[in-house]
Amino acid sequence: MTMMHGRGTGRNIPDESVMREQNGAAPEVPHLWRRIGTLFVPYRAPLSVALILVLITAALGVAPALLTQQAFDRGLFPVAGGGPDLVALWWIVGAMVAVLIVSAGISVWQTWLTAKVGNSVTADLRMRLFEKLQSMELGFFARTKTGEVQSRLQNDVGGVANVLQNTFTSIVGNIVTTIASIVAMFVLSWQLAVLSLIILPPLLLLQRRVGQRRARIATKTQQSLANMTAMTQEQLSVSGVLLTKTLGREDAATADYRAANEQQVGLQIQQAMAGQRFFAFVSVVMALVPVIIYVVAGYLITGGATLTAGTIVAFTSVNTQLRRPLLGLMRTGLDVQTSKALFARIFEYLNLQPAIVEPEQPQPLRPERVGDIEFRDVVFRYPDQRDDEPATLSGVSFSAKSGEFVAFVGPSGAGKSTIAYLSARLYDATDGVVAFAGTDVKQLRRADIVANVGMVSQESYLVHASIAENLRLAKPDASLEELETACRKASIHEQIMTFPDAYETIVGERGYRLSGGEKQRVAIARVLLKDPAVLVLDEATSALDAVSERHVQAAIDEASRGRTVVAIAHRLSTIREADVIHVVSHGEIVERGTHDELLAAGGAYATLYAESGE
Repeated sequence: MTMMHGRGTGRNIPDESVMREQNGAAPEVPHLWRRIGTLFVPYRAPLSVALILVLITAALGVAPALLTQQAFDRGLFPVAGGGPDLVALWWIVGAMVAVLIVSAGISVWQTWLTAKVGNSVTADLRMRLFEKLQSMELGFFARTKTGEVQSRLQNDVGGVANVLQNTFTSIVGNIVTTIASIVAMFVLSWQLAVLSLIILPPLLLLQRRVGQRRARIATKTQQSLANMTAMTQEQLSVSGVLLTKTLGREDAATADYRAANEQQVGLQIQQAMAGQRFFAFVSVVMALVPVIIYVVAGYLITGGATLTAGTIVAFTSVNTQLRRPLLGLMRTGLDVQTSKALFARIFEYLNLQPAIVEPEQPQPLRPERVGDIEFRDVVFRYPDQRDDEPATLSGVSFSAKSGEFVAFVGPSGAGKSTIAYLSARLYDATDGVVAFAGTDVKQLRRADIVANVGMVSQESYLVHASIAENLRLAKPDASLEELETACRKASIHEQIMTFPDAYETIVGERGYRLSGGEKQRVAIARVLLKDPAVLVLDEATSALDAVSERHVQAAIDEASRGRTVVAIAHRLSTIREADVIHVVSHGEIVERGTHDELLAAGGAYATLYAESGE
């Protein structure tokens, strides 16, 4: 029974949504925007400076058009008549150049501030999500595909990065530029301004409908991407490749990935085209406005209106300039509506409530009882168990005093591994009390439990790093001498020294460069380096061959000296010397006693022992 793929019941856990069952539903839209806004609170100062620069840039944006009017009406074709006023023209041209230089400099400064704030907010969001996931209990990851978790952390946060980095200042800048341009248009000619703006309401209504469609597509796209990430993680891990190759499923796996990839491409194209046709239509409509302005201006002048050449040129320049912020606002609006789906997925995870929480007023450990473990009428049900299913554990009670060796045996699915998980507080009991050092574990800091409880499971996990780095996961500041001492006790030091790189040997993905017995002994050395008061062994030798088992069992015997040992046993020969053996069946302890006492009783243990052939 592996820690990450089972429930201690001999059954695999089906994948299912865990957000709803843990109050992780996405927030309502108004609340969603408020939460997004709070992400920027720590960066108020640089964001305020960036917004001021945006306002200045937006105000300067309409200056060239107004200066163009002056260049025509005062410099090139003065209203007073005569030739060009070269002095005035030089001043106006100089002002144009100054505006361009100042705008460029401010734009660079604004871009730097915006990038700094946006990337910082993105990093904060990613860290908050990672910390939330770190706080979740083991059961969350047993019920959720690893690829799905990775997709939320990488793809979803990456998908909103552009919105966080550019959208806020883009909206402000485009709004200010739009307002300034509209004001300038009305100053130049209110009749032409009204004509130019009459097309906006229908376009904005159409944009809203397009945004809603893109948001729906974005949700499907991210889920498809999450499925691809999960597929990649499962099929390209060492275990996945091994399974694929031994079953000859390379072609089938490739076909599955190709189908998922084609679905992703189709969704990405739909998302892109959902806005592209709209913007092509808007661009054509807005490009036709200057043409209409020229015609209408002709009729206005014929009707006696006072419109100079400079006014018409300036107006069309402002109107053309208005196209950029309006299109920018519409594009941003679509991006925001699309990102809403991504933010909702991220906040689903941020809303999750871990099942194991720290007490508000934790109790101190009682040093004289560190190493004592006690179960009092413990009942446990996994979150995905139906109400009509029997509990995994029902009324389990036992105690282990400091230094005692207690063992649990029983058929597969009896609930033995669940007892191991509860002992290490990887889960909390549904009912009853699990006590450590004489105190309910729910009243203790989890760090105190982690510091005093070490666990070796059937499948010990090693990271893709050196042996030394894997060992130092238990004690980061451990010296090489400490590593060697722990490995000698675990009967693995001599084997490590035969490797060309000794303790710097890279173990490979999940430790696959080491044999099963070598991995287990490295894992035991790691636990010894931690030096816990309690050692939990979850079928630590059941998957090994006879030779490896002897080496690992010798390491376990050494590791057990002077510690409380809670052993989940598959092979009964490994627990003959236990102080107490508990026989578990259907979630209950049905027998307990020493090896000899239980054999003499002729009950369930005696039957198991006879069937084992040991």
